[in-house]
Amino acid sequence: QIELIMEAIHKNRNMQYKKTMEVKQVCCSLLPYGALLYLSSLSRLWQLFLKLAQTKSALEDSDRSYQQSITSLEKIREEWQKEHIKACEFFETQECERISYFRGALWLHVNQLSQGCVQNDEKYEEIRKSLEMCSIERDIEFFVNLRKTGSSAPAPVVYENYYNAQRNVTPVRSPASVPISR
Repeated sequence: QIELIMEAIHKNRNMQYKKTMEVKQVCCSLLPYGALLYLSSLSRLWQLFLKLAQTKSALEDSDRSYQQSITSLEKIREEWQKEHIKACEFFETQECERISYFRGALWLHVNQLSQGCVQNDEKYEEIRKSLEMCSIERDIEFFVNLRKTGSSAPAPVVYENYYNAQRNVTPVRSPASVPISR
């Protein structure tokens, strides 16, 4: 909306400036007729006098029109300047709010990340303390005592012939079982 207002005022200002320059050119183009009066012969003096009266009237009209155009242009310029200042102030306020919001959001996010790092460091310290208390030999012995099924290894599986009518009464065995060291 601000851009549309600024664009309309700018267009109006440019149009008034063109109109002012056209009127100024008409004013300047009528000036030589006054100088012709002094350079002419007496025979044409009456014609030039009439022409001078018409030119003087046109010159006064042009001058009035030029003054009005300058006055209108100045009013438009002042209005444009006021709107431009309002637009700049609005954009400055908007930018300050944007930066303030972004700064606050970023500050909050960084604080949350920092808090997370502190909490992580506390947990890591607990883990380090637990690891310092770890004894590999004790932990293995605890596991073995907790999960053991006996003090000797299981006996080997022996072959038995089920197709022979006479069964192996004394099965072939492997050497004696070896006790487990733990």
